[in-house]
Amino acid sequence: MSQTPQAEPSRTTDGTAYRVHGPEDGAVVVLIHGLGLSQHVWNDALETFTQRFRTITYDLYGHGQSAPVPDELRPLSLSGFATQLEGLLDELNVVAAHIVGFSIGGMINRRFALDHPDRVTSLVIVSSPHNRGADGQEAVEARAAAVRDQGAMATMDAALIRWFTPGHLDRHPEHEELVRSWRRQADSESYTHATWVLANGVRELIAPEPAITCPTLIMTGENDSGSTAAMSRAIAAEIEGSETVIVDRYQHLGLMEDPGAFTTPITSFLERIGND
Repeated sequence: MSQTPQAEPSRTTDGTAYRVHGPEDGAVVVLIHGLGLSQHVWNDALETFTQRFRTITYDLYGHGQSAPVPDELRPLSLSGFATQLEGLLDELNVVAAHIVGFSIGGMINRRFALDHPDRVTSLVIVSSPHNRGADGQEAVEARAAAVRDQGAMATMDAALIRWFTPGHLDRHPEHEELVRSWRRQADSESYTHATWVLANGVRELIAPEPAITCPTLIMTGENDSGSTAAMSRAIAAEIEGSETVIVDRYQHLGLMEDPGAFTTPITSFLERIGND
């Protein structure tokens, strides 16, 4: 994954760090990263997006170079993260955008579509959880409790096993170094809040009323244990006319292992939406 030096990010009035890439006249695409990562998780995907789209990347509250969660948004919720995105679009004078969300980002963009449907051109939900069932929900809440009690790195080793295909990190130790560095960079209190949002926020996204109605693509890796193919199909069943792509072989961070396997169907979808 490319980590060449970049200019310092711009910042919104609430301290959100962001960068804008690509042609000024392109349709706007916003890329939302996952829990404990940063906007740089999209680095190797940017060239594909920016060939056509005006592409915005940003750091969630308390992640990367963004400020911690503002006091007025505590306790943090999915709607708090949606408010962060709303403020970013407002400051950039973006009326509506395609919103692409990875993992918790795919929960945030669903919440944003429910709270601000007029500001969403389309959704792309990538490797994002849905109804986990009792055992799965208990497991993710236990991980959130471990972070609360032992710190952000308490669940890191187990996460790497779930996120990457066997042997990948032996061949690409730089990916492990990046993921660990992003987790260490996160503000401890904000990250703890965000783990509980990931654990519990999914409940409000199951069969919401009113339903999400915008054009939507749902994707995940075939072997993603936390955002399973069955979950992606369940999300699709609740969004009329949505599309589903299951990417062979990959686990949760297939986006890092093989960016093109994810960006190719995403950009194809966005181009078709733009031509409808």
